[in-house]
Amino acid sequence: MRELLGIIIGLACAGFSLLADADQGPVAWIRFDDETADYRGTPYRFLGVGGAGDIALALDAPLEAGQRIELLWGSKNDARFASIEMGGKVVPLSHGGYDGFQWFGAPVPNEVPAGTRSVVIRAIEGKKAAFIGGVRIMAQGAEGSGAGAMPARARGMALAIPQPAEAFPAMRSMWDREPAPVPAPGPEEALFRAAERNGRLAAEGFYRCRRYVDGWLAHADPASGLIPRNLRESRDLWNGRDAAADNYPFMVLTCAFTDRALFEGRMRQMLEAEIRLTSRLGRLGDHYAFSKKGFAHEAVDLDRLVFDNAEYVKDGLIPLTEWLGPSPWSERMIGLIDDIWANAPIDTPFGKIPTLNFEVNGDLLQACSRLFWFTGQRKYLDWAIRLGDYYLLGEHHPTRDTEDLRLSDHSCEVINGLSELYVATSRAAPEKRDAYRGPLHELYDTLLKIGCNEHGLMHGRVNTRTGAPSGGLTDNWGYNYDGIYTAFLVDGTGAYRDAVRGALSNLKAHYTGFPWQRGSADGYADSIEGAITLYNREPIASAGEWIDSETRVMWGKQKPDGVIEGWHGDGNFARTTIMYCLWKTQGLRAEPWREDLRIGAARDAGGIAVSLAADKPWSGRVIFDRARHRDYLKLPIDYPRINQFPEWFVAQPARRYAIRDDATGGETIASGDALLAGIDVALEPGREIRWRVTER
Repeated sequence: MRELLGIIIGLACAGFSLLADADQGPVAWIRFDDETADYRGTPYRFLGVGGAGDIALALDAPLEAGQRIELLWGSKNDARFASIEMGGKVVPLSHGGYDGFQWFGAPVPNEVPAGTRSVVIRAIEGKKAAFIGGVRIMAQGAEGSGAGAMPARARGMALAIPQPAEAFPAMRSMWDREPAPVPAPGPEEALFRAAERNGRLAAEGFYRCRRYVDGWLAHADPASGLIPRNLRESRDLWNGRDAAADNYPFMVLTCAFTDRALFEGRMRQMLEAEIRLTSRLGRLGDHYAFSKKGFAHEAVDLDRLVFDNAEYVKDGLIPLTEWLGPSPWSERMIGLIDDIWANAPIDTPFGKIPTLNFEVNGDLLQACSRLFWFTGQRKYLDWAIRLGDYYLLGEHHPTRDTEDLRLSDHSCEVINGLSELYVATSRAAPEKRDAYRGPLHELYDTLLKIGCNEHGLMHGRVNTRTGAPSGGLTDNWGYNYDGIYTAFLVDGTGAYRDAVRGALSNLKAHYTGFPWQRGSADGYADSIEGAITLYNREPIASAGEWIDSETRVMWGKQKPDGVIEGWHGDGNFARTTIMYCLWKTQGLRAEPWREDLRIGAARDAGGIAVSLAADKPWSGRVIFDRARHRDYLKLPIDYPRINQFPEWFVAQPARRYAIRDDATGGETIASGDALLAGIDVALEPGREIRWRVTER
């Protein structure tokens, strides 16, 4: 029943319908028109790392010998590889050498068992994976036609959504174990039960993150200690935009929560190795090949270096600094940004900038806007203003001067980055804030007018001249709304807040089970992250329920060795899981962490209820969260931002808090400083400690 439900959900989300009548030519077909990725106007599914993975198809009628399975096979003047499995029979395929898409396939083997109604298309290990725009089954003797010749609606074939096996079955008994009913429950029993459930969810999330670290460390290069870009065709490569930006930092952060010895040891050593081995132009890192023990490219390419290091800063080092504050990783961040701008080669009417790449300039807008506050140095704001002038005051406005506007990864970076600059100028350069207000609101008003569907979710791309959307829905919808909500915080534009609340309100009813980014864990991570960041500001109950359900789907993609999908996007699984866990603990954490330790919290208007439990004796500290946006980043307001770790229950140093033990009724008064330093706790097996924490 669950598998059937998965198929129905997949069909509803992708807009496919099944027709039973026969016709000349193809007897069954499916096109992937709802994909955000496309090449030369044809949406496709990528079989390799970072894509959808396997394409599993369910058929209305069984396969017959003599039929032919054909794939709308993409090529970028290269050879691509895939296999088709039918009833246990595997047919390997390779094709390519042209630019675009062609129909290519293989006959159904005579040995395929009668009654076979499934087809699975997979990548071939170690080979360059195919990207597929559609699948059709041709009747015996039927002739195919041109690359795109196939009706728009599906027929006779549906995407099958397999239910993943539990990666860690031995842990389920703890994660699913409900406590015994309390003999005489008090008026706050429901709140404490919610805190206890949240503790089990947080325990599961941190355990999964810790296993992810183990999974990737098993594949680290023995000589350098660095992790590869992915576990397939790029096993020999470390690079900044992928391995460093998306994966390594969240190994670091996981260890900061779960293994301080590993955090201070091997994670720090990896940073030192990266600096020593990969720095090529000043402090800017370049691609490093393990087999060569040197750079993968013979020549220095400034565009490549700017892209790699800007991505590393925005996606990896800024999030680390959000949680850790000043550290060796924040020092690395500052050095990379300084060297990017020291080598800025492109003249504009507003001064030199490092690149014309839309995505990278969005990275730099975000990084420089935050570094201005973090360091207190005006140069970072001045650099960000150059980019703000280029996009808002020049001839490169994202909607007015751009016909094809992408709202998906990674083009949403400028849309969000401009709002970060807007916050900075509203405090430090009000004349620029006044100049930016009109063009920025024009951008956001246009996005809300033509960039959203009827539920407030955003399209992957939109034609700003015609308003026509394409590319399906983007999992980065929340990143775009971060910018829109930030403009609301600065200017008080109620329509911007209403738009965010509308999108959050529609998630559970319309997007439960939606296959973000072709079902990739990374697509779920980005969409869930966007929801968490906005839910933190607008706590709509149904959105919280959606976050719970979709996080469970994302977790289900992890393998028993801890690896998720075997590419750099695995780090985003850990990043979003940590965000989720911090919501479930309301920012509380325990030192030392242990896999059987459960710490959860639930909030109401009066404060938080906290549940603490462990299966073995444990002693340590429970540490409360601080206003990190103020204490670490020095931001003037806590606006929503990409890869942020939102703040939930925050201890203020100068205030006093009451901690009441629910079992004894005893109450302790503690300062905010004491909560930030950590409260000593000893846990006994089978005994839950419950605290009610309120501000005095």
